[in-house]
Amino acid sequence: MLELTMAAVSAAEEGATAGMQMADAPSDPGAVLRVGRDKSVCRLSTPDDWLFVSRVHLEFLCGPEGAWQVTWLPGSQAEPSSEVHLVVGQYAQPLVYGGTVPLPRGGNGEIVIRDRTAPRSVNVGFYHEG
Repeated sequence: MLELTMAAVSAAEEGATAGMQMADAPSDPGAVLRVGRDKSVCRLSTPDDWLFVSRVHLEFLCGPEGAWQVTWLPGSQAEPSSEVHLVVGQYAQPLVYGGTVPLPRGGNGEIVIRDRTAPRSVNVGFYHEG
């Protein structure tokens, strides 16, 4: 099972969140959870006017062994207007635009999508059951 929670945070609004959302999926091969602005395909959706987030920005996919991975899907622009980091405990690593990273089994962490032009971020917490 993969459990996700998402908060949209804007420092301009003094740490106000645009609501907390949750989603989960069983660790069945081929299971998918998506994060982005397009509510028709994304289980977790950001505000429509947050253009630093693509229509479909992140895709969580369960592989054949029940292990989950996250991919930063390329958007319509050659260069993204955001940066994405995976944070697990004290360890943080940037995700490459178009890149994929495995999520630790039996672990939790956060994926942060940060606007490069304003003090806003989308924080997606995850818990991957072992």
